[in-house]
Amino acid sequence: MSTASTISNVTFMKPEKFYLSGFYNVPRVEYIYIFLCFVYIMTVVGNVLLLSVIFLVKTLHTPKYMIVFNLALTDLCGSTALIPKVLDTFLFGNRYIVYEGCLCQVFFVMFFGSVQSWTLVTMAYDRFIAICFPLRYHSIVTKPAVAVMLLFAWAVLLSLISCMVGLLDRLSFCGSLVIQSFFCDHGALYQLPCNDKSINRNIVFLYVTIVFLFPLILIALTYVCIAIALTLKTCTSHLILVAIFYFPLLGTSATVLTSSLHPNARMVNSTLTHVIPALLNPIIYSLKMHVFIVHYL
Repeated sequence: MSTASTISNVTFMKPEKFYLSGFYNVPRVEYIYIFLCFVYIMTVVGNVLLLSVIFLVKTLHTPKYMIVFNLALTDLCGSTALIPKVLDTFLFGNRYIVYEGCLCQVFFVMFFGSVQSWTLVTMAYDRFIAICFPLRYHSIVTKPAVAVMLLFAWAVLLSLISCMVGLLDRLSFCGSLVIQSFFCDHGALYQLPCNDKSINRNIVFLYVTIVFLFPLILIALTYVCIAIALTLKTCTSHLILVAIFYFPLLGTSATVLTSSLHPNARMVNSTLTHVIPALLNPIIYSLKMHVFIVHYL
C-alpha cells in the first residue's frame, strides 16, 4: 500500500511500510538473534556503568574523559537505535516497519555512527598532544576546547544526516518495498527508488568522505606522528651513536674498496671512530637524564 504526494508537478510514491528481509531462511537464525540480544544487554550495562562512573567521580571530569563520555553515549544511543527492531523481529515476527519509522531509524543509526567516528578522531588528537607535546598538553587540551570540538562535530553531522534523510524522503518508491537487511539500512533503502538519485549519490559520496575517509586519514596521520615522536624520544641518542660509530667505518671501507685512501686520512678516520663515541656517550645520556629529571620534578 502506497501513498502519492505531488510537489511541483512531480509525483512521489511513498509506501506505508517496508519489509525487512534480513536473516530470512538463515539456518539457526535464532542463535544470531540471541547473540545480538546478549551484545545489546552488555552494551547497555557497560556503557551506562561507564557513563555513571564518569559523571559521579569528580576526578574524571577531565578533557580525556569528556571524550570517553561522548563515545559511551553515542555507543549506547546507536545500539538502542539499531537492535530493538531486531528484538521485535525475533520476539514477535514483525518484519514490517512503517515508512516514517524507517527513515527515523536510518537517521539515528547513521547519526550516532558518524558521531562515533569523529569522537575517535578527537580521541586520537588527545593522544597525539599528550605524547608529542606533553608539557603543553594541559594548556592545549582543555575542557572548553574539547567541548567545542565535540559540539561542532554533533552540529555538522546533524546537518549532514538530516540532509541525507530529507533527500531520501524526496525519492519515489514505486517498485520493490523489500529492504535486504535486518534494519533500515541507508545503503539497502537507497537501492529501492525508481526516480533520479543523482543528488542523493553526491550526498552519499560527501558522507563517506566526511565520516569515514577523512577521519581515518586523520587518525592514521596522528599515529604516524606519535610513532615518529616515540621513536625519536626513545631512540635518538642510540641512533646518533650508531651513526657516529658505523658511518666512518663504512666510509673508510667503501673508499678502500673503490679507490686508494691516504694512510693519514685512514688514521684520522680510525682515531675519530674510536674517540668521538667515547666523548659523546656521557654527553648525550647526561642531557637525556637531565630532561627526564626536569620533566618529572
